[in-house]
Amino acid sequence: MALIKSVLGKTPVIAEDCFLTENATIVGDVSIGKSCSIWFHAVIRGDVNYIRIGNYTNIQDGVVIHGTYKRNGTDIGNYVNIGHNALVHGCVLKDHCLVGMGSIVMDRAVVEEYVIIAAGAVVLENMVCESGYLYAGIPAKKIKPINEEQRLMLDKLPHNYVMYASWFEDN
Repeated sequence: MALIKSVLGKTPVIAEDCFLTENATIVGDVSIGKSCSIWFHAVIRGDVNYIRIGNYTNIQDGVVIHGTYKRNGTDIGNYVNIGHNALVHGCVLKDHCLVGMGSIVMDRAVVEEYVIIAAGAVVLENMVCESGYLYAGIPAKKIKPINEEQRLMLDKLPHNYVMYASWFEDN
């Protein structure tokens, strides 16, 4: 069972059909929608500000999600993929986006729909990542429009994670 803790009278609210690994940590003012998966060593820390996660979103191994005290909560939409060891902090991730492995999305940044943040990219504070593009680098820059194959991947990948989570039901 994942570590789920209340903080300052706020208890995480998690849809019943979510998959949580035994060593995921979810604390405080956190809301997680239906059919989400929270993977090994992920930390979703709603102690200093809120965290809202939509439906069919996967938070992969080692991800840290946090906010900024009295300034920035974190809003994550539906069908979002957050890759291994990413850091998502006090920002907005809209629907159907992918935050690549090891990337960082900082305070008050907005990642619009159908955006890919490449592995290792750093999205700086206040940056807006325009819908339909790939962003990469340190700091992240708009590289090129995503193609139809990438767009379809953004639609399919969240459903794959629902399937992967089902593999653990009997274990």
